[in-house]
Amino acid sequence: MSGPTIGRRGALAAGLALPFIRPATAQTTEPYVMGSLFPMSGPSAEFGEAFTRGAQVALQHIAADNMLRRPVRLQSEDSQALPQPSVVGMNKLISVDRAHWVLVSWTATSKAVAPIGDRAKTIMVNGGAVGPDLAGLSPYFWNVIALAHLEVQVMVPFLVRQRNARRVALIYVDDPLGDGILGQLRTALPRNGGELVGSFSVPRAAQQFGPVVARVRQTRPDAVYVASFGAQNAQIVKALRDNGVTQTICSYSAFGIDSLRTMPEAEGALFTSQKLDLTGAHALTSRFAADFQARFGQAPLVYHANYYNAAYLFGLLAKQVEAAGGTVNGDSLRAAMLATRKFDLVGGEGEFDEQGNMLTQMQVNEIRGQQFVAIG
Repeated sequence: MSGPTIGRRGALAAGLALPFIRPATAQTTEPYVMGSLFPMSGPSAEFGEAFTRGAQVALQHIAADNMLRRPVRLQSEDSQALPQPSVVGMNKLISVDRAHWVLVSWTATSKAVAPIGDRAKTIMVNGGAVGPDLAGLSPYFWNVIALAHLEVQVMVPFLVRQRNARRVALIYVDDPLGDGILGQLRTALPRNGGELVGSFSVPRAAQQFGPVVARVRQTRPDAVYVASFGAQNAQIVKALRDNGVTQTICSYSAFGIDSLRTMPEAEGALFTSQKLDLTGAHALTSRFAADFQARFGQAPLVYHANYYNAAYLFGLLAKQVEAAGGTVNGDSLRAAMLATRKFDLVGGEGEFDEQGNMLTQMQVNEIRGQQFVAIG
C-alpha cells in the first residue's frame, strides 16, 4: 500500500462559495483525500506546521498497518488563520479534491467553514481551536481538544487554591475565542472565590501593548490571563514583563508551543492542556512519541498529539466502514463514530459525546527551564 503524500496549494484569491460537485463514482484505486485548513503562512504558521506534523505521523501509521484498502492523501490549504481564505480553501477541498474529512483549527475560521462542511456532509475535526461555541456547531463538526470552558474550569480553581491568585486581569483578542474566554472567566472566578478585576480587548493585528499593560497594572492583579493566539501571545507576554508586570501569567493550551517554551519572559507561565504522558505504558502513545521523535528530531507536544488523533480517527472509522462493505463518506464515518464512541488514541481512551466532542482529562503546566512541566 502506498504511503501518505502531502500536497500544498496556495489559497485562491476570491472568497465566493463554489457548488458541491463531486464525481458520481470514485475509482477504488484513488486515495482517500484528507484535507487540512491550517495557517501555513503569516504570523501563525508555526501552528500550521505543528498541526501538520501530528497528522503526518498518523497517516504514516495508517499506511504501515495496512488499515485501509486505499491510501490516504493529505491535501493542505493555507487558511492564514483568517475566515476568508479558509472559506476558499474549504470549498476547494470539498468540490475539487473531494475530501470527506477535513482537519480544521482556529475558532473564527472553524465557524466560517462549518456551514460549508455541514451542507456537504463533510466531517470537520478540530484539534486546535477552543472557542466554547464550537461544541454543537454541526453534526459533522467534531472536537478532539478540550474547549475553553473546560480549560478555564481547570485553571481558575488552581489559581485561587494553589497560587492564592484571586484577583485576575484578562487581556483577550477581539474575536469569538477571546469573547468566549471572557464569558467563562466572568462566571468561573466568582464561583471559586476570585474576581475579574479588569478585562482588556486587543485587535487581532495589534503588536504594541504598552498602553494595555499600563491599564492592567492599575488593576493590581494577582495574575494576568492572556487569551490570544499565534505570535500575539508571545508579544503580549514580552510586553507584560518589559513593562514591569511580575505577577503570574496564565493562559490556555495555545501556550504549548516551542516559541513560548524557549522565551525567557514566559518562564513561570501557567497553561492548561489535555493530559498527555509520553513516558507511560500506553502502547499507541509510546509508538507515536518514538516515531515523532525519529521523524522530526523532537519530542511531540500536545498539539502534535491532537492532530495525530484527528487524523488517526479517520483510519479507525474508515476501517469499520470498509469492513461493513459501506462507502466511506461523511455520513458513514459519523454513523461509525456514534456506534463506537470509544477509541484507543494517543493519550489513552478517547470517548465522544453525541455532538462529537471528545471527553478528556486535563492538566496544568508550567514553563520551567524551557520545559513544559505538568504541575496539577
